[in-house]
Amino acid sequence: MLALPVVGASAIDLTLRSAELTPTQALSRRIGAADARIDSTGLDGPILQRPDAESYAPVGGYDAYHPDPQKKDAPLKAAVPAGAEAVGMSTSDAKVHTRHGLLDTQLRELDVHHPLTQGIFTPLRGRLPHGPGEVIATAAFLEHSGLYVGSSVTPRGSTAPYRIVGSYELPSELGRDELLALPGTLLAPLDNALRPTGATGLNVTDSFLVKVGGDGFTWNMVKEANAKGGLVLSRAVVAHPPADAQVPLYAQEPRGRFAKPGLNGGRFTEKTTVATVVGLALLEVCLLAGPAFAVGARRSRRQLGLVGANGGDRRHIRAIVLSGGLVVGAAAAVVGCALGVGLTVGLRPLLEEKIGIRFGALDFRPLELLGIALLAVLTGLLAAFVPAVTASRQTVLASLTGRRGIRRANRILPVAGLLAVAGGVAIALYGTRYRVSPNLVAAGSALAELGVVALTPLLVGLFGRLGRWLPLSPRLALRDAVRNRGRTAPAVAAVLAAVAGTVAVSTYQHSRDVQARHEYVAELPDGTGLLSANDNGSHREVPAAREILGRTLPVAVRADVDRLVAGNPNCEAFSTSPGCGRVELIIPKEQRCPLYESEHGPADFPKEEARKLRQDPRCALPRRPGSSFETLVADENLLRVLAVTDPGSMAALKAGRPVAFDHRAVKDGKITLRVVTDPVAAQKAAAVHAELPGQDKVLAVHQAPAGVESWGVSVVLPPAAAQAAGIATAPVGAYFSLETAATTEQRQRLDGEIDRIGADVRVTIERGYRGDSTIGVLALAVFAGLVTIGAAGIATGLAQADSEADLKTLAAVGAAPRVRRTLSGFQCGVVALMGVVLGSAAGVLPAVGLRLTQEREQRSLLQHSIEAGYSAPDETLYVPIAIPWDTLAGLLVLVPLGAALLAAAVTRSSGALARRAAG
Repeated sequence: MLALPVVGASAIDLTLRSAELTPTQALSRRIGAADARIDSTGLDGPILQRPDAESYAPVGGYDAYHPDPQKKDAPLKAAVPAGAEAVGMSTSDAKVHTRHGLLDTQLRELDVHHPLTQGIFTPLRGRLPHGPGEVIATAAFLEHSGLYVGSSVTPRGSTAPYRIVGSYELPSELGRDELLALPGTLLAPLDNALRPTGATGLNVTDSFLVKVGGDGFTWNMVKEANAKGGLVLSRAVVAHPPADAQVPLYAQEPRGRFAKPGLNGGRFTEKTTVATVVGLALLEVCLLAGPAFAVGARRSRRQLGLVGANGGDRRHIRAIVLSGGLVVGAAAAVVGCALGVGLTVGLRPLLEEKIGIRFGALDFRPLELLGIALLAVLTGLLAAFVPAVTASRQTVLASLTGRRGIRRANRILPVAGLLAVAGGVAIALYGTRYRVSPNLVAAGSALAELGVVALTPLLVGLFGRLGRWLPLSPRLALRDAVRNRGRTAPAVAAVLAAVAGTVAVSTYQHSRDVQARHEYVAELPDGTGLLSANDNGSHREVPAAREILGRTLPVAVRADVDRLVAGNPNCEAFSTSPGCGRVELIIPKEQRCPLYESEHGPADFPKEEARKLRQDPRCALPRRPGSSFETLVADENLLRVLAVTDPGSMAALKAGRPVAFDHRAVKDGKITLRVVTDPVAAQKAAAVHAELPGQDKVLAVHQAPAGVESWGVSVVLPPAAAQAAGIATAPVGAYFSLETAATTEQRQRLDGEIDRIGADVRVTIERGYRGDSTIGVLALAVFAGLVTIGAAGIATGLAQADSEADLKTLAAVGAAPRVRRTLSGFQCGVVALMGVVLGSAAGVLPAVGLRLTQEREQRSLLQHSIEAGYSAPDETLYVPIAIPWDTLAGLLVLVPLGAALLAAAVTRSSGALARRAAG
């Protein structure tokens, strides 16, 4: 009992310390052996940045920033200081063919032979690439793709395969799927192969590793690179950051805007939850170890009595019992620390894979390990303290004869318990309402639980009054528990502490789950799916993909949808290439939101006026359509799939009349579709908030009633209406509903057949809310549950050991084995039941306190978002406190029942008769 928490604490300490990289180690994994890394930002002008490069903003702020679509980004090379040694690095995301299909993979180009790249990646097997056609792959990519060193791999759209000549890993991203090649051998050829086909080209991000020598890349050099659009992560600046007064970004905007308000967005509360549960586990160890020493001392009372009979006084007896606690605690400390360190060292590769990063080194902290060891020793002493005092107070005659005597109830302990409960609740509430400190909540919860523990003897006595309504065996068991409160109270308190941890974790997680379910926004009706093309150039494969969909999934209704096109249907969205037009749904000017029509957006309005406008119905942002197109060409089957039951809309589509769901787009019963054929002129007009040039098509529509959920679709045009308007269409996907839920095998077969035809489409199926549980909290719940069962089992064993004399007495008077088993089972079941009831009440407090703290944190975040203009002033916050009644019911039934069955099973059918001690 004492060694287990030492094993866990020492292992966790060594793991966390080893996983916590030093600034030098973290920088080496990002910038290698270079002095700095310069990244592009995507902005077309100078920027201001934080010294750690975690945040940046354009000069003048984002509200005043207006990108020029005709202005090309300045070459990043210009941000490299003159005379500096620089190594270029480029990355992009792409799909890569594997043995199983297509895998989203990061592609990287880097001169892996250059000394500045040392530390960014770690070679594992094979060799480094030496020329075109060769790549190395991360171990995660090889595992996920089914490929190996020596096989060939082909990015989607590439005209030639690449040979994998080696494997490597990224020390801080072990799970990343990545291919790495020499500069100019992977990204440029793939981009050149994609563009002639009409597919979207690669979105490449460029960086430079820079070596300047001397004092390194100084803060003045960082500001010079910022003026040329480069974002710099400098080794020298991170080691010696400038004062806030020397950071231009903080002069432009308050530093607090770049901080994370609300106590780090709630993650601090998560850590406090872990600390609270661990604290409850340590408390449980103390409460379990105490009765264990008490039973041991009681079994040794004859030996202790002999010490007194031979001239020993109370000090000697206390020293003997305390020495036992000291020896056990020291042994637990040594064994526990050794096992914890040994397990961490032995399981290091598994731990690194689990957390996703390589340790910088095994970081032993002797003082911390010594503190953990001393905690075990102190726990042993504290657990033995009360038994030592109790044993020393017994008379020599009582010790030698085995008589326990009669002990008066302690009246001070219940009063102290009540005060502790009241003080703990007050501290927890203060931490949630006034100071907003999870530490205060945890401290108050722990104090309140200690108060409940102090009240346990009194509460056990109150439970005894229920015996009059119970059958014979449980009534005898309950009365025995009440008469022997010195044995019962610690066992009940131990189960109480374990159950409190389980209830605290379950209540906290259940409340989070209820909140996440409330905040979940479905993209489609439950059980409905969408097949959609990933890019505009994949419309050719959409009809074949629709047929595959119908063959592989249990489709009930399928609604094929097309999009409106003007010019080349292979063009990507908003392309400025010649012949790449588009069709836009035009919102009448008087029905547009003023916030987004102004030249500088919300920045042109006073804050109060901007807040009022956000409540204007014209400024309500519609739900984003799952197909990425707000105007779709489809028949009435689309309404059936989307569960639109309005008979007028259904009749209009059947009659060949368009249906509009976005009321802002309708004026005098008509909508306007503008056919834009000059993409360059359209982009210029959009940059200055001018009207788009193009030919208008005005169509009479049926306006759906207000409140009808269209799942992001603004307008539905029947094919006949699009043809009558003279607007061309192209397949874009299909909405569908299922007769039964799609199985995993059906989804795999669908993905395989779609990949076989080379269609770049995706299939999503709305399955509703599936939970937002984190692995850490789930692990805590499992841990707390196991600890609860373990505590009940240990308390059962202790109660049996202490009541052995009673069982022998039953055997002496001729009681049947069934009676002894039944009584033993009920004795332990009663102890477990009392502990579960009290623990359930005690465990709710920390969960409530932590949830109230989270509410204050999230309210702070919401207020910050409202002040920054990102949220509407009337946006509400929902942070519920939900009790998991099913978990509580399970604990109330399973734990006592399990303890009773365990006790009955281990009770011997026949016991030896008790022998009177020699006088």
